[in-house]
Amino acid sequence: MPHHTPLIGTIVAGLVIAFAMGALAHRLKLPPIAGYLLAGVIVGPFTPGFVADSGLAAELAEIGVILLMFGVGLHFSLRDLLSVKAIAVPGALVQIGAATLMGMALAWAMGWPPAAGFVFGLSLSVASTVVLLRALQARGLIETERGRIAVGWLIVEDLAMVLALVLLPALAAAGQDGTALTGSIAAIVLKVAGFVALMLLVGRRLIPWLLHWVVHSGSRELFRLAVLAIALGVAFGAALAFDVSFALGAFFAGMILGETQLSRRAAEETLPLRDAFAVLFFVSVGMLFDPNVVTEQPGPLLATVAIIVFGKSVAAYLIVRAFGHPGQTALAVSVSLAQIGEFSFILAGLGTGLGILPTEARDLILAGAILSILVNPFLFRFVADRTTREAADEADARTAAAKAAQAGKGHVILVGYGRVGSMIAAGLRAKGRALIVIEDQPDVARRAGADGFEVVTGNAADGRALASAGIGRAAKLLIAIPEGFEGGAIAERAQMIRPDLPIIARAHSDAEVAHLERLGARNVVMGERETAAKMLQLTLRGTKGMSDAAAT
Repeated sequence: MPHHTPLIGTIVAGLVIAFAMGALAHRLKLPPIAGYLLAGVIVGPFTPGFVADSGLAAELAEIGVILLMFGVGLHFSLRDLLSVKAIAVPGALVQIGAATLMGMALAWAMGWPPAAGFVFGLSLSVASTVVLLRALQARGLIETERGRIAVGWLIVEDLAMVLALVLLPALAAAGQDGTALTGSIAAIVLKVAGFVALMLLVGRRLIPWLLHWVVHSGSRELFRLAVLAIALGVAFGAALAFDVSFALGAFFAGMILGETQLSRRAAEETLPLRDAFAVLFFVSVGMLFDPNVVTEQPGPLLATVAIIVFGKSVAAYLIVRAFGHPGQTALAVSVSLAQIGEFSFILAGLGTGLGILPTEARDLILAGAILSILVNPFLFRFVADRTTREAADEADARTAAAKAAQAGKGHVILVGYGRVGSMIAAGLRAKGRALIVIEDQPDVARRAGADGFEVVTGNAADGRALASAGIGRAAKLLIAIPEGFEGGAIAERAQMIRPDLPIIARAHSDAEVAHLERLGARNVVMGERETAAKMLQLTLRGTKGMSDAAAT
């Protein structure tokens, strides 16, 4: 392999094997993250065969961390947090404290110093944003009471972990010199305060202005590059000038950008690159995992998994019940949090790098994460069997008034409230047609609700979302999402429920048109064809007008 370099080998092996393991995990109905972590184990130094360069993988993982935290900031919603702040804020803080104490107790039993126990326990206390949100979305629970509580809880955990990432260097300094703690914390707080002030006073004006200028340039490539430059540039500049973590800088960049009208476009344009580097991040984490921990430390590993899956879940259940919520809500929230993920990996990596956390603790955290992510879907499925009917009832209650008004008239179900979907919705409202929107992106669903439309938040390929939108009484189904093959899955499911339902879908290629028509869409609109036909019509009309004028 004359052209082989460690960088190319690491990227290619990481992505190819991650794809294979992710596809296998998807086939087994497990989170793809579990497959990516296992891919890292396969290409890591503790298993035979090809071994990727761990140093390069760690640097690629840093980019993954920046883009992950930028994405968290983009989707950070203060409104979601405030709606459930009465339970999410105290509940999350108490649960973090309980899980941290349990982790510290296990660390004490293993003879680790208190600082190591604190970081270890903190790493076990925070759930994975990716795993939790995808689990809630897949089951249509985002807009239910239990879903809102879980998401608000998650936001508080994320903010607490961001603060922990800032303070860990001070904890490391205190470990070397106990008298340095106060000075270290004060210095870090001042640096962070300076960075936050700069972002709020300057970045809040400069970043939106820059993006709007780029948008008006008309270059999609330049816009995509501008978003990535902001994410990476702010993160690197924050670390260089204010000595704060890449994660914090990227989070604030995403949060400020998330307040602008361009946030959705920024998220869409950078999603492929964010996903690719997020995969490399999880692969690099898997590379650090030593499978020997399963045989060498079975007792501590079982205790770690028990803290993650049962300990903090029981704490969350009791907290939710203490606030007067029903048992099913408490059970759903507690199971949602019964896993750990990306923040745990970041904390473990930082703690090990600072010399606070022993490598065996990092191995236990990684093993606990992998096992909890593997177990969580089965726990969620068990709970979902008991709560899905309640979730559907809640969704039906939200749309009952709209359905009652639509009875006898036949309403339209619109899937997707993006640029095309929102224009369709406005046109239908202008004509007085009853409409229910299905949207799987919570921020877009909120926008549709704010525009005055009845919204079901969930995946339209799931029969529950279609049922909640009243497919049994609908007059038409419009699939306005840009992905034709995903639209085919929606059309297929709708046809299984209502074979006589007229379906109108959107496509971008002949293959998508054929796919949609084969799966039941009676009318498929291909954007390029319609644009060409309209432009041709206007051109010929103009030519005829000029000829008539010349003749007269």
